[in-house]
Amino acid sequence: MTASDTALLVIDAQESFRHRPYWSEADLPRFLDRTQALVDGAVAQGVPVVQVFHVEESGPFAPASGLVATLAPLRLAPDAVFRKRRHSALVGSGLDVWLTQNGIRRLLVSGIRTEQCCETTTRHASDLGFGVDYVSEATLTFAMTDAAGRTWSAAEIRARTELVLAGRFARIATVAEALAGPPARLAA
Repeated sequence: MTASDTALLVIDAQESFRHRPYWSEADLPRFLDRTQALVDGAVAQGVPVVQVFHVEESGPFAPASGLVATLAPLRLAPDAVFRKRRHSALVGSGLDVWLTQNGIRRLLVSGIRTEQCCETTTRHASDLGFGVDYVSEATLTFAMTDAAGRTWSAAEIRARTELVLAGRFARIATVAEALAGPPARLAA
């Protein structure tokens, strides 16, 4: 990994989520610790940190709510900030243009929610030709109940996301692995 071709995406790590009915603090300490370590490591290596916020017209994701702000107590000073209205951070936000203009070829993906915006952005980035490290331990999600009434835990959702992304759309990486760079066989 070089600072010149890699960027860290911190997707939707925003206060808006604290105001959703499914919000849970159960996995929050781990997420905050791992995300902060990833941000700090990227900054130390000169890797640009890109913050992406989800915005909507009303509710806690509306800019006017004052909740479209970095999830406390995360500390980051992003090199670029983008706002999106879709699941993929690469649709309509201008992020794709910024990445191309800055010669970015590899992405480190982190943020909220594991199986939604983080996974969708990962798949989209892979289809566009980016190398992607999906830093699952630096993503956060919440339990969900399916149409049959089964509740899937956050850990089960995370495992499912890792299963469907691994080797197809991304390398599933720990913070340490992502900061060490791609495996030799993937290095450019």
